[in-house]
Amino acid sequence: MKSLIFALVVVLACGDVGAQTNVWQPRAGRAQIPIWPGQAPDAEPVPGPENYTTTEKLIAGKPVVVVNNVAQPTMTVYSPQAKNTGAAVVVFPGGGYNCLAIDLEGTEVCDWLVSKGITAVLLKYRVPTLKFEGLRESRQALQDAQRALGLVRFRAAEWHIDPHKIGVLGFSAGGHMVTALSTRYEKRLYPAVDAADEESCRPDFAIALYPGHLWKRDGDLELNPNVPVTSDTPPTLIVQAEDDPVDPVENALVYFMALKRAGVPVEMHLYAEGGHAFGLRRTEHPITRWPKLAETWLQTIGMTSVARHPPAAPIPPEATRPRRFHVVRQGETLSAISSRYYGSAGQWRRIFEANRETLKDAHTLRPGTRLIIPD
Repeated sequence: MKSLIFALVVVLACGDVGAQTNVWQPRAGRAQIPIWPGQAPDAEPVPGPENYTTTEKLIAGKPVVVVNNVAQPTMTVYSPQAKNTGAAVVVFPGGGYNCLAIDLEGTEVCDWLVSKGITAVLLKYRVPTLKFEGLRESRQALQDAQRALGLVRFRAAEWHIDPHKIGVLGFSAGGHMVTALSTRYEKRLYPAVDAADEESCRPDFAIALYPGHLWKRDGDLELNPNVPVTSDTPPTLIVQAEDDPVDPVENALVYFMALKRAGVPVEMHLYAEGGHAFGLRRTEHPITRWPKLAETWLQTIGMTSVARHPPAAPIPPEATRPRRFHVVRQGETLSAISSRYYGSAGQWRRIFEANRETLKDAHTLRPGTRLIIPD
């Protein structure tokens, strides 16, 4: 019950900033990096100076730090100090596009990712949104997300990141940002600023927790048309509680069904209880054990290292099979080619890894390209 009450606090209390007027800063040793060299596109006035406050209500025995009135979006990079898998995740905190639950759904998530050898990038995107689009969607937040993905990919070598292992993770409104960026990466919502905007802003994988803004409440079970799922939408993990009073389970269901119809690898975990806005904090509800599910999923899709079995005995040359090739046709995707040869769209990465020297990225296939099809 406490988590259910807190869900409403995060969404509704964003404007109740109390007496604090401090600007949020990450812990010592980490710096916020502005994502725009000048003024952000489509800038809106904010109600007041940027500030943060802490909620009176607790989740798992702790309050939540809430950031308000963000006019200058930033990203903060958390790099693993020991094992580095090469994977990276851009984290989108939730807050109904009104504020940001910066610790519950931000810094705490980054600390967990770093402990697993994954570089985390916390995006402090613009809030509040004053002029919504569609189902209370934020153009400015999506612009910030597109820009951040391009920047991370542009600086991948500097930050010891594999540019083909960059994903996104978000909660509530941040979960909606995950779905929007996963389906609207082909065209930037702003004029190019610099070389970073020449990089693809398509995530290589996506994790959406209790996402909102995907289904019209009390409407038909149909996905928001501003989230155009295709076969090139990245592999996705969805986690949702059926008793969520803020973003009903239908939001997760319509997105899951659209991904399945498009042949996108997707895994969804629904729990009877858990409410909304629990982040990584352990409560009495089993849904708060979701990080372990995410760790396993990231391994199964090849984004993080897995334990390797001892190598099998070598096959004599005369017993080896001839190498297979495929010539790309107009409009073909790696997912479609994977389905043809393996019976599953989820094996597209095997083809991509075997053709890294030929392919610029995983979603740009030139007709006539000759691809190796690994056994």
